[in-house]
Amino acid sequence: MSLSASSFLRASVSLRRPVARSLVSQLQARSTSTTSYPYVPGGPVLKGTVNDPTPFPPSSKSHGSYHWAFERILSASLVPITAVAAVTTGSQYPLIDAVLGVSLVIHSHIGFESIRIDYLHPRKFPVLGPIAKWSIRALTAGATYGVFMFNTNDIGLCELITRVWHA
Repeated sequence: MSLSASSFLRASVSLRRPVARSLVSQLQARSTSTTSYPYVPGGPVLKGTVNDPTPFPPSSKSHGSYHWAFERILSASLVPITAVAAVTTGSQYPLIDAVLGVSLVIHSHIGFESIRIDYLHPRKFPVLGPIAKWSIRALTAGATYGVFMFNTNDIGLCELITRVWHA
């Protein structure tokens, strides 16, 4: 080994020793210091924080499986209602116009409300979440009024579907 290589190795070893000594002394100081939270095997379990289990909400028929089933039945029923609306005219059967209008508005409201619940949670967006909730409700009320006015004062949804289909 040459003189420069051996001096380089000695210098690198001597540089590592102070760093290693200071690291060991820091670790020893941390392990011997007293903390306010003693170590518990298996991890610390703190009461009254995020470690507590999630409380389940009380069962309600407007949530869960009944709600899901209503959404699916409504979505599936829109297909035959739209087909009937294309075959008949709204002036002969105004009830079909009303059912189609209300079904479309409710279906749209449920869809937009699901998007709002998924992406604008009030815990993450405390200001924008409630604004979006009430905006969706106001737009749903406005759409319901607009569909009512279109069905009563204009040609109606059934006639609109027939005209668009034959255009």
